[in-house]
Amino acid sequence: MEIELRHICASNEKFQRKDTLNMPSLPKIRLVSIAGSFNRPSKTAALVQNIARLVCDSYDFHHSFYDLADVGASLGVASRRQDLDPSAARIFEAIVAADLLIVGSPTFKGSYPGLFKHLIDLLDPHELKSKPVIIAATGGGERHALMVEHQLRPLFGFFMAHTLPTAVYASDRDFTDYQVSSGQLASRINSVVSELAAFSPGGSRSICAETEA
Repeated sequence: MEIELRHICASNEKFQRKDTLNMPSLPKIRLVSIAGSFNRPSKTAALVQNIARLVCDSYDFHHSFYDLADVGASLGVASRRQDLDPSAARIFEAIVAADLLIVGSPTFKGSYPGLFKHLIDLLDPHELKSKPVIIAATGGGERHALMVEHQLRPLFGFFMAHTLPTAVYASDRDFTDYQVSSGQLASRINSVVSELAAFSPGGSRSICAETEA
C-alpha cells in the first residue's frame, strides 16, 4: 500500500511539473515612472528612480522612466493631446498603457508645478481609473511634507486611480549628491514597495527589464 501511494504521489508531481511547463507565461507588468521636473540632475528624478529600482529588485516588472525634459517643449503649448509632438505623444501612450505608475513632483510654494499639472490635465479621467499609483514629492524642507496628501492624493483621487497607502516625501537633507541617503526615507520607500505585492501576480520577484528614455 505504501509503495502504491508513493507511485501515485510521484505521478502527480510529474503531472504538476509538466502542467506548469505548459502554462503560458504572463506578460510583464508595465511600470512607468514620471518625474515632474525639467532639471537634470534632479532630486525628484533621483527619488522616483530610487523607488523604481527597488520595485524592480522585488518584482518582475518592465520599467520606463520619463521626466518633463523627455516630454519636451510641445507640452507647454498643447491645449489637447493632438497638439503634442510625436515624442511627447508616445510618452502619453506609455502612461496610459502602464499597469502601474510612480509619479513624483517637486514642490513649489506648497503645490506641484504648473507644467506637471498640465501633463496630468491632458489625460482623460477614465485612463487612470483603478490604476495603482505610487505618489512621491520632493521639497526644500519639512514644511512641504503634506503636499503628497493634500495635493497629489486628491489629484489622483479625481482620476479614480488607486494611490497606494504609503506616500513618499523627501526634503533636501534626505539626499547626498542626488542619491537617497536617509535611513528614514529608505524605510518609507521599502514600505510602499511592499504594498505592491497585492498587484503582482507572482508576488515578490527579482529583476526588472528597465528602459530609460
